[in-house]
Amino acid sequence: MRARSALFDVYGSYLRARGGSATIAALVRLLEPLGFEAPAIRTAVSRMVRQDWLRPVRLADGPGYALTKRAERRLDEAASRIYRTRPSTWDGHWHVLVLEELPNRGVRDRLDSSLRLIGYGPLGPTTWVAPRPSPELTDILEDTPARVFHGEHEGDDKDLAARAWDLDTLAADYSGFVTEWLPVVSAVDGTRPPAAFAASQRLLHAWRKFLFRDPGLPSLVLPPDWPGTAAAEFFDEHTHRLAPAAESFLSDCLNRHTRSSA
Repeated sequence: MRARSALFDVYGSYLRARGGSATIAALVRLLEPLGFEAPAIRTAVSRMVRQDWLRPVRLADGPGYALTKRAERRLDEAASRIYRTRPSTWDGHWHVLVLEELPNRGVRDRLDSSLRLIGYGPLGPTTWVAPRPSPELTDILEDTPARVFHGEHEGDDKDLAARAWDLDTLAADYSGFVTEWLPVVSAVDGTRPPAAFAASQRLLHAWRKFLFRDPGLPSLVLPPDWPGTAAAEFFDEHTHRLAPAAESFLSDCLNRHTRSSA
């Protein structure tokens, strides 16, 4: 886990619901159990400001950083997939993106990473599909000429999904996720809030990597006994179990300056 990724996770899973801002001192305290030191956090924050993810603000407790509108959209979209809050209904239509021309290599690599993150899978060099449109698509395309539309596949939707996404490897990795993380998170309880917070964030970071590979396909196009379902239940169970202690640690980090000044 890098400091920048840890900051995204902290803002998305905790600070977004608390106004989306924190002092730099609070961020340093929050990321300490994850092994990050102040210089690395300050460097990551500066980088996120340059990339328009964070903006400097003056808070009651001192200098801090708040989410930009762009960051709020990205984190809200990610959260809806991480915690599966969007409706699961699917009307049988795919959102189709067709690039009007093949971009150069640098643009292609950027598009590939960004489109996969928001749930699109490639059918070819210039054609992508997703089970639903993403509100971030316009920003990602920028000046890239493209056409988008909804369409019904004249064929087997399961075959289409298997072509756009590597479901066999994804299924194996979901099973491996549970096997790897079960002994790690089971060893942590709520008696030590810093440890609970760190374990919860590490679990989230590992789970968030699936966003690059799993668009949240409807069950109708997934193989039977899809292991992603059991993996999601495992993630939910331990996230909820560790949440009270993690929230306690968060509150302590955010309010420490206020208490010491009282």
